[in-house]
Amino acid sequence: MFSIGDLSRRTGVKVPTIRYYEETGLIDPPERSAGNQRRYGRDALERLAFVRHARELGLSIEAIRELVILGQDPDRPCAEIDRIAVEHLKEIRGKIARLKRLEKELARIVASCRHGRVDDCQVIRSLADHSLCETEH
Repeated sequence: MFSIGDLSRRTGVKVPTIRYYEETGLIDPPERSAGNQRRYGRDALERLAFVRHARELGLSIEAIRELVILGQDPDRPCAEIDRIAVEHLKEIRGKIARLKRLEKELARIVASCRHGRVDDCQVIRSLADHSLCETEH
């Protein structure tokens, strides 16, 4: 059995976040000791590691909750799980494409800087007037 502090150290998840995950149902409420301390088992440790990794991959709490529910039925086909992963991958690819557009535009703005005075700064002008940008971002 693990205390909440032990669980936090083993998973790298902060104590308030563990409590939040309990409140939202991502991890089951723990047993309590005679002194009313939370006591977690190996299942909680594994579930918390799963949730942490899913969060690191950028999955939403809602998607993780759905994955947790779907993962509790080992005989279930994984089509719904695959759908969640594919949707998230599409979102990530969209964000990457947007970031690449932002990078290109910002690099163009920075390259146009003449290193003069603020009253003639191309960076300030471009940020103040979106029509000076070459692309929609």
